[in-house]
Amino acid sequence: MSTASDATVASERAQTTRGSPAATSSPRKVPAFVMGLGLGGFIDGILLHQILQWHHMLTGDIGGEPMNTVAGLETNTLVDGFFHLVTWVFVATAMLLTVRAWQRRDLAPPWRGHFGMLLAGWGVFNVVEGLVDHQILGIHHVRDDLGAPLGWDLAFLALGALLIASGLALAKSSERTAHHHDARQAPRAS
Repeated sequence: MSTASDATVASERAQTTRGSPAATSSPRKVPAFVMGLGLGGFIDGILLHQILQWHHMLTGDIGGEPMNTVAGLETNTLVDGFFHLVTWVFVATAMLLTVRAWQRRDLAPPWRGHFGMLLAGWGVFNVVEGLVDHQILGIHHVRDDLGAPLGWDLAFLALGALLIASGLALAKSSERTAHHHDARQAPRAS
């Protein structure tokens, strides 16, 4: 049974969420982007470090800890653990930002926008990690198990750029869809 007060509450909620700056601006994108940074790190650490064992954090020439000795693996396991701790902090921060947005009653971003920002965050992780750890510091490379061929490092950077571009395009298409949807809803609200 619907009453006038129910309609007023629904109208106020629509005005404070759909049209508010918090609901339509970039802060809605931040949790997904930060989550993408963390998940990108987890994918790198779990897939490349642990499952495929292509490299660890310090297996490059400058890292100085070989992956084929017990002492090298012990040191790399410790440093990989700190790396995973940092990626966990990104994921936990993203979760906190998401819960805070829910508490403010911000509308959840559309799935395409959320997934796009996850991809963009993952891509930024790859580009930053690829440039800093692989190229500038040289503490490891994508395929230290093969002698660190440059092609793998360049492919890692290219994947990062592709994730950023496709993620931002997906997020942008989500914004266009949301604006189109809001424009169609505006005449009905009047």
